[in-house]
Amino acid sequence: MPVNVPSLESLTLHPVAGVELGIASAGIKKPGRRDVLVMRLAEGTRVAGVFTRNKFCAAPVRICQMHLADRADMRALVVNTGNANAGTGLDGHERAKSVCFALAELLGVAPAQVLPFSTGVILEPLPADKIIGALPAAIGDLKPANWADAANAIMTTDIVPKAASKQIVLGGKTVTLTGISKGSGMIHPNMATMLGYLATDAAVAQPVLESLLRWATDRSFNCITVDGDMSTNDSYILMATGQAGNAEIDSENHADFAALRDAVLEISQQLAQYIVRDGEGATKFITINVEGGKTWDECKDVGYAIARSPLIKTAMFASDPNLGRILAAIGYSPVELDVDTLEVWLGDVLVAEKGGRAASYTEEQGQRVMNEPEIAVTVKLNRGDVAATVWTCDFSYDYVKINADYRS
Repeated sequence: MPVNVPSLESLTLHPVAGVELGIASAGIKKPGRRDVLVMRLAEGTRVAGVFTRNKFCAAPVRICQMHLADRADMRALVVNTGNANAGTGLDGHERAKSVCFALAELLGVAPAQVLPFSTGVILEPLPADKIIGALPAAIGDLKPANWADAANAIMTTDIVPKAASKQIVLGGKTVTLTGISKGSGMIHPNMATMLGYLATDAAVAQPVLESLLRWATDRSFNCITVDGDMSTNDSYILMATGQAGNAEIDSENHADFAALRDAVLEISQQLAQYIVRDGEGATKFITINVEGGKTWDECKDVGYAIARSPLIKTAMFASDPNLGRILAAIGYSPVELDVDTLEVWLGDVLVAEKGGRAASYTEEQGQRVMNEPEIAVTVKLNRGDVAATVWTCDFSYDYVKINADYRS
């Protein structure tokens, strides 16, 4: 079961002025499944996106990149689950375009103002006719308060929907941020088999929005891994409708920039961590802190060496304090290290120092920490003042079962 993911019923998801969401059923993979989401954006909304770097990136990813490169005034997003439309060549591109054209005609906007997204099985033709047939019902369902239903609609192997929301004050105006994400397996930067959408009613200049999104993504969705597999469809979208009435944040020197940046990062990290907490078959949520490095990149490299290790992840599942596996992973990371100067901690327990097992460490201490559902591993490189954090989960029997049966 997911590790400490809050239920939607316990969350307050604030509507965002200028954003409406509608959900419908196209029956792409399962009859009756509400698997199509339409988001309508008010005129003047600014949109930025970051996407997978997989060379087999899906047709909708390529179309989104083209549309965002051509213009910033997006008016709608359309998302389908059950089919990734990846590995589908020119035919997949044309099918995704047909969905954009159909939605644009129904909403009275230009096709280039529509961003398409797909998630699901790779190498299968997109059932564009089914999606197009569901669009009128999705449009008829458009409501500002539909965030919870939208979070459910974009799920694939997820067990629980994922959403986060908060309000802050900028220049005396209340500003809302609400977001949803999906993802459970094939999770690894850049980015993961994930879709994420974060909307705010703040007024933000387009260049600031784009740089803010890249910065926040690097510290959230690009800091998670479930299984080390980079997907073909990853997309994270940040939308700013400008309807809160605050003075436009036009540079990083603006008085309100830091508050907005921190709020975007907080929501992004929540959404990213929920994906790991709901990792396929996950029973443990693992935080890997790497401190005292020379650069952020080297800290992340060490963190990912630990987070990607199947041996470490299976030991975590078994609550087995076989902690030599952590040392081995640090040792094969691409970073040149002096192992005699670093320290390894498991929770509050010092495990290794001076190139070997800490004199104070006992297996009982390690076992106590490993029995917890949330585990922290800290590596102190003791060579600088930079730190980075990576989040991952364990590998359980269910991970194999889920992925063995995914297409069925």
